[in-house]
Amino acid sequence: MGARPGACADNPRMSFPAPASPPSPRLSPQAVGLLAAVITVAIWTSFIVIARATADPARGGVLTPFDIVYARLWGAGLVLLPWGWWLSRKAHLAGQGRGSLGGLSPLPLDITALVGIFGGLLYAMLAYSGFVFAPAAHASVLLPGSLPLWTTLLALLLLGDRISWGRALGLALILGGDVLVGGASLLHAFNGSGVWRGDLLFIGAAMAWSVYSVLVRRYSLDAVRATIAITALAFVVYVPVYTVLLLGGWVNGQAFAAPWREVLFQMGFQGVGSVVVSGIGFTKMIQHFGPVRSTMITAVVPGLSALSAALFLGEPLPWNVLAGLLLVSAGIVFGVRKVVARAALAPTAALKGAP
Repeated sequence: MGARPGACADNPRMSFPAPASPPSPRLSPQAVGLLAAVITVAIWTSFIVIARATADPARGGVLTPFDIVYARLWGAGLVLLPWGWWLSRKAHLAGQGRGSLGGLSPLPLDITALVGIFGGLLYAMLAYSGFVFAPAAHASVLLPGSLPLWTTLLALLLLGDRISWGRALGLALILGGDVLVGGASLLHAFNGSGVWRGDLLFIGAAMAWSVYSVLVRRYSLDAVRATIAITALAFVVYVPVYTVLLLGGWVNGQAFAAPWREVLFQMGFQGVGSVVVSGIGFTKMIQHFGPVRSTMITAVVPGLSALSAALFLGEPLPWNVLAGLLLVSAGIVFGVRKVVARAALAPTAALKGAP
């Protein structure tokens, strides 16, 4: 009878350690953080370009802005609603409450309604509608670029936050960039240009997401549960109503008539990519780079999205837009560099950008 593995043939009681199996290859924390940063910046940049190409009827877009919201909520809902039900079920078994919306949201109903209205419904409807009127370069400045401005001002009014001189200078640069872009559009409003409408919608979307960010800070919500809550509220309110309106022919939507590949793509990118993947990716960035460095990394999004729109969509980059991009990017970087160390304690969802 042969000796058992790891035993000496002459002395069965004498054993040797079995040869160690080779370690499975794993990415280092630095590699994970870098990968998360690349994916997040790529999604945020692509979001602006793809939304403009899809929502602008002049470019042959087959889906209306409200169709894109519909696809976004279906894509995100298929992933996040089962996740929310599982978290609610787990909390209920542990005696920590039932969540709300039939267990689809892990947060109480009042908080779910608040964050869902601003972060789920208003942001998506305003942002996608803005792409009908204004070019992607304007969205680059007025969406991710102006978020620090509105969030800081709302936090000052609602949370009593203080603004340091360094942060104030960064916000002044951002405001100057917004004025260069949005102000120029308003000056052309009397010439029949409708770009100013898109700029106002972008500003409204940025303000809606800033309200959501302040609510996240006020209630100390974590990124996953907050993201699930805004998706659950928006899905429960928007999807059934819009479905009935589409079936009844009461809205000019194309979600049921458009090619199924287009709808599936929007569900995948706008829903799974922009909502789920970018949310998790930014959380990983926070874990490995910290909130300050992460926000500095995402400061490249306005410039990258504007350049991508010029390259892939053929949109012009006039001097005021280029100057606005430079001011906004400088304002974000400068303001973030002046953030005090206590910012590391802020909830990651409050720092999350608006895809």
